[in-house]
Amino acid sequence: MTLAAAAQAAEIDTGDTAWLLAATALVLLMTPGLALFYGGMVRTKSVLNMLMMSFVSIALVTVVWLAAGYSLAFGEDSGGGLIGDLEHAGMAGLGPDSVHGTVPTLLFATFQLTFAIITAALISGAIADRAKFGAWLVFVPLWALLVYVPVAHWVWGPGGWILDKLGALDFAGGLPVEITSGASGLALALVLGPRLGFKKDAMRPHNLPMVMLGAGLLWFGWFGFNAGSALGANGLAAAAFLNTLAAGCTGLLGWLFVEQRRDGHPTTLGAASGAVAGLVAITPSCGSVSLLGALVIGLAAGVVCSYAVGWKFRLGYDDSLDVVGVHLVGGVIGTLLIGVFAAAEMTGGTEGLLYGGGLAQLGKQLVAVVAVGTYAFAVTYGIGKLIDKTLGFRADEEQEHTGLDLTVHAESAYDHGVLGHGAPVSASVSASSQKVTSQA
Repeated sequence: MTLAAAAQAAEIDTGDTAWLLAATALVLLMTPGLALFYGGMVRTKSVLNMLMMSFVSIALVTVVWLAAGYSLAFGEDSGGGLIGDLEHAGMAGLGPDSVHGTVPTLLFATFQLTFAIITAALISGAIADRAKFGAWLVFVPLWALLVYVPVAHWVWGPGGWILDKLGALDFAGGLPVEITSGASGLALALVLGPRLGFKKDAMRPHNLPMVMLGAGLLWFGWFGFNAGSALGANGLAAAAFLNTLAAGCTGLLGWLFVEQRRDGHPTTLGAASGAVAGLVAITPSCGSVSLLGALVIGLAAGVVCSYAVGWKFRLGYDDSLDVVGVHLVGGVIGTLLIGVFAAAEMTGGTEGLLYGGGLAQLGKQLVAVVAVGTYAFAVTYGIGKLIDKTLGFRADEEQEHTGLDLTVHAESAYDHGVLGHGAPVSASVSASSQKVTSQA
């Protein structure tokens, strides 16, 4: 090892590195957790398709991230704070001795990769039950490069305009993850149109224990998501960890309170959704607000998002699994309320309205929310329309009616014995798969 390499290696803090290794694994686990969360919420005929949309996102985004995504997001700014350079395309120049802060650069890049993966996977919930799997395979890498990567650079990259020029705060991903996925989900829901039977047929979750298990894995992984964003085993990580727990709890309680008053029944789906709503909202703010702020932000998200998931029925857009109502709305709440609850002991100086900071920070947060939401919606809508016009994005009516598990993947999540007039499941799967191979 050269003297220069030895000097770099000496800068690596083993405690920080150990924590970030664990946090990276936690965040990666969130995508299988999301697959279970979403998979339990759909009907039995498309549960495997829902799982596959999440799992395949891991592979697709990883390839894109290693090839160019990391360099464009976290490379030196190419001008204007809009995008990074390609110096590290293919992870060039990032050996085991390369350091980012106090951790290996390769570990930092992998940690950030797990964020990109789950953000893409989140969008799938808005178009559940009706999207062509082949179109999804094309959409994910395009979306990752054209939407997620630029926004990540704006918010976290060196010279990014939201970070350096605007001065808006986002600790762990309210803008690049939550608002981006929510706005993109809305755009795709509009491109594909509503499911067959939307607002007419009951489309209840088929497996609530699976939903609860998925929510539990998401909550578990969220500690890596938020506390890991401190990039060190330190007090800021501990504060973010506690804020994450607190907001998830008040989000859950807020949602159940609304259900009890509105419907007379606190539900398991409501508990899972409320916890996720609170976790979504605290994501951007967990490193900027005090414990009081975290409790209030989680509660606000649980209450508001419990109403927001019903907007789709009044406005006519079919956001199948409430990506808009939970992630977009929760992300907006958490990002904006930084401007109210930001505490100097957390931010190192910036204060929100509640602590005498005035309206300035709230205004910055609002500009960031509008800019990111508008960009994500517009570009995603364009990508979705392009794919729809060329490849076709929506599954045909017969596939949707039969279910995407059989018609696309030639599998069934559950063994129901026989189908139809004594036909074995395997025979039905075989016949169905032969019929729609060209369509899938």
